[in-house]
Amino acid sequence: MKVRIENISKSEEENILIRCYKVNEEIREIADFIRARDGMISGYEEAQIFQIALRDIYYFEGVDNKVYAYLKDHVYEVKNKLYELEEDYHNRKFFRCSKSILVNLLKVECVKPAMNGRFTAKLLNREEVIISRQYVPELKKILQI
Repeated sequence: MKVRIENISKSEEENILIRCYKVNEEIREIADFIRARDGMISGYEEAQIFQIALRDIYYFEGVDNKVYAYLKDHVYEVKNKLYELEEDYHNRKFFRCSKSILVNLLKVECVKPAMNGRFTAKLLNREEVIISRQYVPELKKILQI
């Protein structure tokens, strides 16, 4: 079995193609492993490590040189830096809305203008995050407003 890895540009969607004569148990296990890892990140709480689906994360926040993933009703520490998360997940609808926050646009219920050119994003869990005026033009472009 050959394995080939091809570098692509950041604008292209990543994908994995398995070419085989027949789907056997080994191929199923490989495909299941890949599907299980897709869209997952490790979250830490005390001495435990959890696998968190990206679709469950409302936002990431950097506080005191640590980064936290905020879910509907739970918070986990993640070991990645905020800029790494931004690079890795910008195609998954994570948007930098301030120097310390990456918000999942799929979890935004609505946005509204706030003071001094900023916006406020109300999330599905009723939390609100501020979108700094520096990031408002890009948000408007993404949301086509």
